[in-house]
Amino acid sequence: MPQIERADYVKILERVADGSATDQEIMQYNFWITVVQEKGASREEPLMGNKAQLEQDILTGILLEIHQKPVAKPYKLWKSISIAASILLISGLAFYTFNPNPNELRPGFPKTEIINDILPGSEQATLTLGNGQKIVLDGVVNGKIAEQAGISISKTADGQLVYSVTEVAGKKDVIEADAMNTIATPRGGQYQLNLPDGTKVWLNAASSLKYPVRFSARQRLVELTGEGYFEVAKDPARPFKVKTGTEELQVLGTHFNINSYTDEAARKTTLLEGAVRINSKSWSQPIVLSPGQQAVVSNQGLKILKVNTDEIIDWKNGNFIFQEEPLESIMRKVARWYDVEVKYEGSPGDLTFTGVVSRSKNISAMLNALDKTGKVHFKVAGKVVTVLQ
Repeated sequence: MPQIERADYVKILERVADGSATDQEIMQYNFWITVVQEKGASREEPLMGNKAQLEQDILTGILLEIHQKPVAKPYKLWKSISIAASILLISGLAFYTFNPNPNELRPGFPKTEIINDILPGSEQATLTLGNGQKIVLDGVVNGKIAEQAGISISKTADGQLVYSVTEVAGKKDVIEADAMNTIATPRGGQYQLNLPDGTKVWLNAASSLKYPVRFSARQRLVELTGEGYFEVAKDPARPFKVKTGTEELQVLGTHFNINSYTDEAARKTTLLEGAVRINSKSWSQPIVLSPGQQAVVSNQGLKILKVNTDEIIDWKNGNFIFQEEPLESIMRKVARWYDVEVKYEGSPGDLTFTGVVSRSKNISAMLNALDKTGKVHFKVAGKVVTVLQ
């Protein structure tokens, strides 16, 4: 195999990650994995030692290779890590891509068929004002779009919804301040808004946030369905509270993510910065999370886990990051972001996958990346994705 400049190899890794690599580039990619793979196991051996340790060894080796000498245009650390992680795109990739054609491992297995590609989600949301008026935010021009109870509502050039305090004048404004607004994203949509107190909220696809036109003097209370990431403005006199089904979170100033989709088996609250207290009807005493901890509430009860927060807010940062994630969980995320229906031919089984894919890519990039493992394939027709196993 001829030598190749590392800068060119970084480009190959990016193409492998999004499914656009040529057969020759895949061969070069496989060769490099073989070079940095330190286990020395046979190419045909399906389980080369401990999987988690092998993936970590390969990732470490790749990072060392990338950083041994600088490329012409330096990459930020996260980009390097993302590129390196992307070659471990799926659990099993490190085990199966040693074979240039992973589909040969299962003769007769159907290949992925993309009859029509599907664009990724975008900035979309509908704002429902307290008086019932609905405003489709992706369809209105930038600038001021409404005013309520001394609060000006504007849409910025980069697609954010911003609430800013003007003045309260008269009894009518006081009455309107009790009204509730709701912002909702569809499947295939996401949105960011800045609340009147300065709190920033990012809503993932198929999510909604209900909040008052003006927060009270005692507390700041909002209601979330779906998934949202919060950067709460500090205001010790008025605790910030979030209701999600049976749970209520109370914070003073912090960054956290809540995943409360009804089609998920558990509701998850993850703390990135500060402190958060969670009250629930499901347990007698409130719990307090520390940064890096996640509270998982399901039919099996409550668990407190230590997690990698980068994986939790991947959607907010424009990526899918999977770490030993079940296929069904991945496909629920795909369904919400690409607004598709997912069907299965057979049982999804216990397949898990690890890797990084940009959310800005068409659905074909995501599915082709999964396809390259040789473990699962797909058919896309209209708005239906069929999982072939």
